[in-house]
Formats: sequence, C-alpha cells, structure tokens
Amino acid sequence: MKRNPKELDALYRRTGRRALLVGGLQLAFAGGLALRMRYLQVEEADKYRLLAEENRINIRLLPPARGRIFDRNGTILAENTPSYRVVIVREDAGDVAQVVADLGRLIELDPQELEDALEELERSAPFLPVTLADRVSWKDISRVAVNAPALPGITPQVGLTRHYPRGASFAHVVGYVGPVSDYDLSRIEDPDPLLRIPRFQIGKTGVEAKRESLLRGKAGARRVEVNAAGRIMRELDRREGEPGADLQLTVDADLQEYVHARLQGQSAAAVVIDCENGDLRAIASTPSFDPNLFVRGISVADYRALLEDPYRPLAAKAVQDTYPPGSTFKMVTALAALENAATTPEDTVYCPGFLEVANRRFHCWKRGGHGHTDLLKSLEQSCDVYYYDVALRVGIDRIAEMARKLGLGERFDLPMSAVSGGLAPTREWKAERYGKDWLIGDTANSAIGQGYVLASPLQLAVMTARIATGRSVTPRLIRSINGVEQPTGTGVSLGLNENNLRQVRRGMFAVSNNRRGTAFRSRIAEKELRMAGKTGTSQVRNITAAERAAGVTRNEDLPWERRDHALFVCFAPFDAPKYAVAVVVEHGGGGSRAAAPPARDIVLYALYDGMPPLEAYPEAERSRVKAQQERIRREQRRRATVRGDRA
Repeated sequence: MKRNPKELDALYRRTGRRALLVGGLQLAFAGGLALRMRYLQVEEADKYRLLAEENRINIRLLPPARGRIFDRNGTILAENTPSYRVVIVREDAGDVAQVVADLGRLIELDPQELEDALEELERSAPFLPVTLADRVSWKDISRVAVNAPALPGITPQVGLTRHYPRGASFAHVVGYVGPVSDYDLSRIEDPDPLLRIPRFQIGKTGVEAKRESLLRGKAGARRVEVNAAGRIMRELDRREGEPGADLQLTVDADLQEYVHARLQGQSAAAVVIDCENGDLRAIASTPSFDPNLFVRGISVADYRALLEDPYRPLAAKAVQDTYPPGSTFKMVTALAALENAATTPEDTVYCPGFLEVANRRFHCWKRGGHGHTDLLKSLEQSCDVYYYDVALRVGIDRIAEMARKLGLGERFDLPMSAVSGGLAPTREWKAERYGKDWLIGDTANSAIGQGYVLASPLQLAVMTARIATGRSVTPRLIRSINGVEQPTGTGVSLGLNENNLRQVRRGMFAVSNNRRGTAFRSRIAEKELRMAGKTGTSQVRNITAAERAAGVTRNEDLPWERRDHALFVCFAPFDAPKYAVAVVVEHGGGGSRAAAPPARDIVLYALYDGMPPLEAYPEAERSRVKAQQERIRREQRRRATVRGDRA
C-alpha cells in the first residue's frame, strides 16, 4: 500500500527523534563509563595499587624487649634471658606422630605441654609453627639442631623470657609477668595489638603490672610476602621495636634480702623508709613465693599450696594488709591533745589499771596500773589509761585529723598491687558506714589504736618518719626511669609545734633507752646510733570479764590465729633521723618481744649498710645475735649460689 507524503514525513520525524534519544542515551552511558574508568584508573590508581599490594604483602608485629628493673645500686631485679624452644610445622613434618616420637628420644618432653601442643596443632593452619617444648636447655637445643635432617618440620628457636634473679625477696614489690588472658583483654578499652600475639606476656602484679605501659615498649614490624594461602614466602624488610623503659627502684636489694632472712618463719611485714627523701629502702612481706613460677604458668599443685598456707605468702602484707595499730597509735593521740591544748607534757593522769567510761571499764594492759603518769611515762611504759583520758578531752575528730596529717588513712600512690588506704575513723564515717552514732567508748578504743582504726605497715613507717622530721615525708618507690630521676618525697613542714614533736620524740626515746621502757631489751648500744621507738600489741579477740577476773590467757597458750599482732615502729639515729622502720608480726604476741628485736636489727643493718658489728648490741645479747648473723650469712651465701647457678 502506497503511503502519502504527509504520513511518510511524520514517520521519518518520529524515527529520527527515537534514534536521537537512543543515541543520546548510548552516548551518555559510554561517557559515564569512560569517566568512571578514568576515575578508577587515574584518580584512584594509588588506592587500588595498595590494595593489590596488601593481598601479597603482610605486616607482622615484632615484640620489643621488655624494660629491665634494677635496685637503687644497679642490681638487676627483673631481666630478659634467652629462652630456647622447639617448634613444629605440620605440613613440613609429614608423619607428626613419628616425628614427635623421634624428638622425644632426643630430649625430654613434658606430657602436659605436649598434649596441649598437639591440640593446638590440630586447630592451627598447617603452615603455622606450634611450640612443642619451651625453655629447653642449650644442650638439648644443640642436640635437636645436630639431628635436624632427621626431624622434618622441627625447628629450634630462641626468644626472650622474664627472669627474677632475687626470687622471693622481691616477689611482692616487682611482681611477675604472665601470658595475656581474655580477662586481661576485657579490662582494656583499646588493647595494644601486641597483646594479641600468642604467648605475649604482660605484668600481672607489682611494678610489672602498675608500670606495664612503660616496661612493655613499642612493637617493631616486618614486611613479608605471602601467597594466596597466607604462607610466608620471604621477608622483605624489618623494623625493630623500641624496647621498654628501664626502671630503677629505691629499694636496696641486700637490705631487702636481709629483712626477709631476719623475718624468716613468721607471717610478718617490714618497711624501711629514708627520712630525708621518702625512699623506700626495703618493703618486705614474709613468707613470700618465687615469682619465676608464674612466668610460664604455675602448676595447680604449687598454686594450691600457696593459697592454703595460713601465713598467706601471696599477700603483700606491707602495703595491702591493715591492722589495728595498737599502742603505736599513741603518738597520734598525744600530738592531737598537745596541739589542741587538751593536755601539756607535765599534766598527769592517775592510772589504777582501768578507767570507767559510760558505765564500762576500759582496762590498762598493766593490771595494777601505772599510778600518776605524765606524757613521757605514758609513752615509755605504754599506759593505756592516760590515753583514754586525754582522748576524751580532745575528741575523735581532732585525733583523726592528726592521724591523716601523719599519713594514716591515706592511700599512697605506689606502683604495687592493692595498696590499702587504712582507716582513720570519724563520727561522719561511722554514721555513713553503719548508720549509727559515734560513742564515747569508740573514742577510748581509738585512742590506743584499737576499735575501728586500721593502718598498714607502710603507713606506720610514714607516720614515724613524719614524727621524726616534722615534714610530710611521702614514700617513693621509683627512683628513675631510663636514667631520669623522679620527684622525691622530701615533703614540707607539717605545721606542728616543734616543742610538741620534741616531747613525743623524747617519750619514744625513753621506750628504747630507759630501763623501764617497753623496748629497753632491744636498744642499740652504739651511742651515736641510738633509736627512738614505740611498741604495740593489737588484739584480735575480745577478752571477757570472766577471763580477765581469772587471769588473761597468755598468747603462747592460745592457738596461733588467736594471738595478738605484734608491732614496733622506730627511727634512728635519734639526734639525726636517717631511717624509720615499721615491723608487724602477725599473731606474734607482744610487740616488745616479737617485733622490736627484728626492727632494731633491720635499722642497724640499714645504718651500717651491711651486717652490723656485735658492738652495736647490748653485751648480754651478743652471743645470740652472733648465732643469728651466722645463720643469715649462710642463707645469703645459699641464695647467691642459686643465683650463680641460674645465671
């Protein structure tokens, strides 16, 4: 059928518009595609080149060397020693069971470690190395290396592990490291990638834990070429990490070991602080434990033995545990009363052996009483009634204020685990804690360091140093970091009346040097080094009226856990205080018998910077002291021999 010209013209116009539309769309698509290709190939070229490179090159972290820890004289306390291990690669070993059996004929394999390694081998990729034996001796490593051709897939390796040459003496101070656990990771908001390296170790307790960020260092890295399966083909380059900082402590290693030896066989703690700058020269808790046991993972049997020991070797008693300070608190009560004009050094209190307070009888330790007693006599002979009386005049709030001024109730910022703040109670504290009013009997109990009052051996040493100097001496444990000296704890004036301090010091001097003083038997014979001190006995049980009437049961007749704690604090020399010492012997009985003798020996060792001469002791004690020193020297030689063997 023949179309007329008008129809043909309209058809051509419609076809032309469609062609233009389709052509325009095709042109736009092609242009967009070209622009996208240009964007990807030109502008984004670097990005995709890097992504392609990362499919071929991996970055592996290199753990840094952990910082070392030294004592004040440069003696190593925590070091990194070579650790040899034997690893296996499953895909190279072929018959794993046969290779392991052959290896077992060359070196001794721990059954438990071997079982764990074989389980890990099954879970791991076939090309990843798994440790079969850790801490292998050099002789065993040599034997494996010589027989390497007959042990396919077996490779001897060397790494670094933590070692503590001084062992138990510094376990509570330095602490120890251990493998990173899931619990460790859960406590850290943004964990360092280093912590995810298998078997990487971090500080668990003590300085190792509290200064972990300094000691850990920064990771290095190596670039390795890998194939599609993730297997390393070759190493391209390496950047070593930055080692951790070296820390120098204020503690003297020899003095620390002497303290441990002197307190051997007792559940006790002792702190020695430098009165001039606050340096902790010794901070010991006994018994202790070998921190090297924890580095690789302590056995269940060893850990259970530590947990079940009634002397609690895992506890850092010097800073963690708090005790009623007993009569060592009497200097606090005395200074509070003197500073607030509640008494004078010449005022006397009559002590018949007890004081009636609110229809309750508060007893003195001396059943027959001390008679008329002034400040010096009250300290010298430790009269309880004197302090009941002056405390009721001055009040608990002023006593608590003085206690805090002298360092009690304060948590010191030391890099040790579980440092306690103790307790200097007030009216408000009891109301908030128990919802009860403060009673007058509470004040009487607090006056002699019983009741709610609690203090750690560290706090008692600080208190003594502050009384000796009149300054706010603050304990310091880190002396330097990478050789950079850290701020000292010299402190400033406490603002106390110097005459009041002098009167209290005179009373402490009488305790150790007057014949009726409670610590006279533990005096220092060397005149220039004489010490001032205060005994303390902290009750851990209530004495009933019936028992008191029949006669109080002696500590030695009670089970160990029901005996009183023994305490002693001192500073020396009296005329120019150098060191302050606090000793607590758990369930040791009387402070004059159980705590004063070791405290005297410890302060003498510190003053002489070594074993003191017999002439420093009263003549009657020299034969006993000589035998004691010989025992300690034998122990020191034994420890030195062990350290030499380990080295």
